[in-house]
Amino acid sequence: MDKYIWLIPILPLAGFIINGIGRNTFPKALIGFLGSFLVLICFGLSIGAFLQVRSTGAINVHLFDWFSVGKFKVSFDFLIDQLSSIMLLIITGVGFLIHLYSIGYMKDDAGFGKFFAYLNLFIFFMLLLVMGSNYLVMFIGWEGVGLCSYLLIGFWYTNPDYADAAKKAFVMNRIGDLGFIIGIFILIVFFGSANFADIFPKAATPEFATTTPYVIITLLLFVGAVGKSAQLPLFTWLPDAMAGPTPVSALIHAATMVTAGVYMIARSNILFTLAPVTLHVVAIVGLTTAVVAALIALSQTDIKKVLAYSTVSQLGYMFLGLGVGAYTGAFFHVLTHAFFKALLFLGAGSVIHGMSGEQDMRKMGGLKSKLPITFLTMLIGTIAISGIPPFAGFFSKDEILAHTYTYSKSMYAIGVITAMFTSFYMFRMLYLTFWGKFRGTHEQEHHLHESPASMTIPLIVLAILSVVGGFIGVPESLGGHHVLGEFLSPVFKDSAAILKEVSSSNQTEIVLMAISVVGALAALAYAYVRYVKNAHVPVSDEEERPALASLSYHKFYIDELYDTIIRKPLDFLSDFFYRVIDKLGIDGIVNGIGKGTMESSKGLRLLQTGNVGYYIFMMVVGIISILFYIVFKK
Repeated sequence: MDKYIWLIPILPLAGFIINGIGRNTFPKALIGFLGSFLVLICFGLSIGAFLQVRSTGAINVHLFDWFSVGKFKVSFDFLIDQLSSIMLLIITGVGFLIHLYSIGYMKDDAGFGKFFAYLNLFIFFMLLLVMGSNYLVMFIGWEGVGLCSYLLIGFWYTNPDYADAAKKAFVMNRIGDLGFIIGIFILIVFFGSANFADIFPKAATPEFATTTPYVIITLLLFVGAVGKSAQLPLFTWLPDAMAGPTPVSALIHAATMVTAGVYMIARSNILFTLAPVTLHVVAIVGLTTAVVAALIALSQTDIKKVLAYSTVSQLGYMFLGLGVGAYTGAFFHVLTHAFFKALLFLGAGSVIHGMSGEQDMRKMGGLKSKLPITFLTMLIGTIAISGIPPFAGFFSKDEILAHTYTYSKSMYAIGVITAMFTSFYMFRMLYLTFWGKFRGTHEQEHHLHESPASMTIPLIVLAILSVVGGFIGVPESLGGHHVLGEFLSPVFKDSAAILKEVSSSNQTEIVLMAISVVGALAALAYAYVRYVKNAHVPVSDEEERPALASLSYHKFYIDELYDTIIRKPLDFLSDFFYRVIDKLGIDGIVNGIGKGTMESSKGLRLLQTGNVGYYIFMMVVGIISILFYIVFKK
């Protein structure tokens, strides 16, 4: 299998090149087939790589020597171990389903070929990110997914708002990436290498443990994760990323970009474990992000915005898990979240497709009989994300909460309340969309239809995975065996030896699970009473809302706050530099010299008369002047 590993990222890159060149000439059927089939082949190769890792251990593939500076050498190598092999399955497996879905969703779009080329490029860079055996190869993929997010979020760039959303995502990610690259540079300075195989084994040795500033390094790496995985304060780009086509939302939120930060910290787990201060910061930021995003999602009326803030909140849970040392639990949630969040976004796309582009839930209702497959699959996804057993989200979310309980009781309590918010706003979305009377126009109702097979088949597959995906991590307290934890143990073994995890008794774990499940069911019941039994519909934008509801609906005015304290001062400063420093200073000096030269030349040019006799006279005067100078100088 080793000799075929390089094909995994190369195939989607080939798809990008071929579909990019033929975007305006190839038939859409060929473009859709080629873009999807190449990713499917990657999925098959990823299965092969996973099976080899499972039987023989990690795979190291040397491709070529990249560059060297003195003793510092960097090779372009791939590392396929337990962590990256699962990421490969997520990226290529879920990515293929999203490609297949896109064939039906984008079939009438004029940019169909370009869209599939961008999707393939996105897959390529994400694969590069998780397969790299050193931080520099990872950084190529890291920057590449940032570029692709810009291209895909702003895919419909003729709409200025969508173009602005793409620019916002690009700029906010660059802020995080600056911290990430500085952290990499410091690692290279202290370890003399960017390779994981060189850095991680040395990290815990006495020589490095006492001299390396792990807190500074990990905080800088975490800044990169904050930008890429949309945590406070760099999270506002992700909800705005809904400007792109719905398959893009599913790809970004479930299989690629936002999981990059979680993967990077999980990959660098030993460095973070040696910096407990940073771990505490990660836990606090993750929990705060989960709460804030959940509070905003409670009142949103755009179906995709609800799911976007849900993603931010779930990412917060993952960072909470990382911060409390539950590396396996956090990565487990990455896996299950990929299933149900891709399902929910694609389901939302199916609703939007059936509603002729409408995204406002206030104009939906009663769709479960019109879109039966979409309804059933979205119901499964909603149950899964709400943490109701035995669906996938229950096992991963409760593993994080159980570790949080042993870390901090107060943080656990906030986590459970946030889980209740999740259940409420997700079932609120479901009830407003599929229950009650239809609230749209007569024309929308007339055109309501279930999506084609190319869109519903991925929904069904993801629904099945959302049901069974959690059983690879059944805790011992429920009589199960944590298959995923056992498989990932070689990646986290050094951190586990240092953390010396304090585990709860089986009885305590069952009580904790019962608390979270009862809370989720209570929130579900309240949402049912409010939006089904009482048929409540959110008020229009013109009507007044209660103060707290208004704060939530307007996203706590965080964008407006950033606009006031960051954008406007920067605009003022740039205007000052333009008018004073640039125009008056630099331009004044340069233009002044030019004007001075021009004015002086106006007088000098009068000496040029074109009279030969005059020129001979001036030459004689010059010679005499030189002779006088020589004589009198002596």
